[in-house]
This record gives sequence, structure tokens and C-alpha cells, in this order.
Amino acid sequence: MAEHTIKDRYEIHKLQPKHLPWAKAIITHSNVFHSPVWPAIYPENKAQRAYAVFSACHSMMLHQIDSGLSYGVFDTQYKFKRAESAAAAAGGGEGALYWDASANPDATAEELLAQMDFPLVSIAMALDQFNPLDELQIGPLIESLPFYADLYHEFEKLDTREASSWKATALGQVMLRNGTSTRADYERAGVMKELAYFLMRRAAEQRFRGVSIECLHDAVCHVWTNPPEPFKATLIAQFNVNQYQKEGEDGKLYSDVNQLASRVFVELK
Repeated sequence: MAEHTIKDRYEIHKLQPKHLPWAKAIITHSNVFHSPVWPAIYPENKAQRAYAVFSACHSMMLHQIDSGLSYGVFDTQYKFKRAESAAAAAGGGEGALYWDASANPDATAEELLAQMDFPLVSIAMALDQFNPLDELQIGPLIESLPFYADLYHEFEKLDTREASSWKATALGQVMLRNGTSTRADYERAGVMKELAYFLMRRAAEQRFRGVSIECLHDAVCHVWTNPPEPFKATLIAQFNVNQYQKEGEDGKLYSDVNQLASRVFVELK
């Protein structure tokens, strides 16, 4: 049964391990090809990078699905592109993913999107801050997207809060939102905001006191800095990627990437 319905068409469901390949494909395709940051920083060999990110994010995404705090939006009116995808769904599956690095190493964004033949259209990944990701889980992703490590290092440098003022001391206190992605063919469906608000309300029902999220997209930042009442959002840290300068190095590394990176904390009680 759906946790929540959007516009009488889309349903929000808790993600399960069987959804892992689809969630990995969505977050990979969205970030490598459509993010305002990653394609600008890494404009070359996008297909190869996509395949690498897809593999590298496995442990991170599985950890978040296993947390029971990650959700996805499913299109109940989705029409399968291939007969075999529909057959998989009829057999109790969710459709199919047809990415194949060996068969199509130079695939375009459009080709990879067409090979994502399943009704999952948007995801919101999360985990409990008291059960964080470890270096082994995020290491492969940093190899594929090196700026990922720099990004979080910069947030930690700019975040001046006392750790005791917000960090979790036990499970069920602070939720970390770590990955918001919507498929390119559903970006105008209006599901991201609904999913974000659903997560805030669900976290409050579960008695979390707050949600922390890092945003690399203006629309996502706008939603999380303007939560529904009675929740309160605070912009904790923010910098423009085009002003980022690595410690010990001269010059701005990504001067042509005009995008604000933001850390937001939403108080739920």
C-alpha cells in the first residue's frame, strides 16, 4: 500500500532492496548528466563515468535503503518501453534496467534514460546520523567524483555549530538526507517537493528532532529552506562552487560552475 499519493497518479513507497538497481540508475543519471555541478566539473567521458558511479554508489545506496528511511515516487500510469520489462513487472518485478557498459560504452544520456524501463521516477535517500556511512562505503564514489570529498570538507569547515548542539547521541534523533534525484523525463511532474514534505512529516512522526541535507540544486534548496509548518529551516553553510579553492593550492578550480552548495537543517520539534 502506498504511503502517500500525489496528484492521483504517483505513489510514495519505502524503498526496498529490490529497488536498489533502479535507485542507483536514477541518482547516477541525474547527477552525471543533469546536475548543475557534476557535468560542469566532469564534462568528458560521461557514459564511462556514469557506469563507474553506478557501481561505486552500491554500498552507499544499499546502506540507505536498509535504514528504512529512504523513499521513492512511483508512476502508477507508467508505460513500459519493452515487452520484457512489462513481463518482469507482471511477474512481481518493477520493470527492468538495461545498462550495459561493455555493449554500449559511449552511451548518450538519452540512450541510458531509455534503458531505465521501470516506474520508479524520483528518490529521496536518507540514513540515521547515528548509523553513518563508513569510508569503505563512500570511498569508491569519491574515486569516481573526487569533488564529493572536497564538498563535504568545505561544509565541515563552514559549519560553525557546536557538535553537541545538533548531532545525534542515539538512533532516531537526526536524519541525514543524502541524495535527491528525479528522472529527467519527470523533472516537471512536481514530485520532488511532495516527496520532501512527506519525508519531513514522516521523520517527525518517527520522533526525529531534525533533518540535515546538503543541496547542489536551487530548487531542492528552496524546498528544504521553506518547509511546511510547524517545521523550521536554518541555512547552516553555503558557498558558490565557482569560489571554491582547495587548501594549499592557488586559484579557483571550478570558476565556471556558478552554483550554490548549501547545508540546511530542518528542526522538526
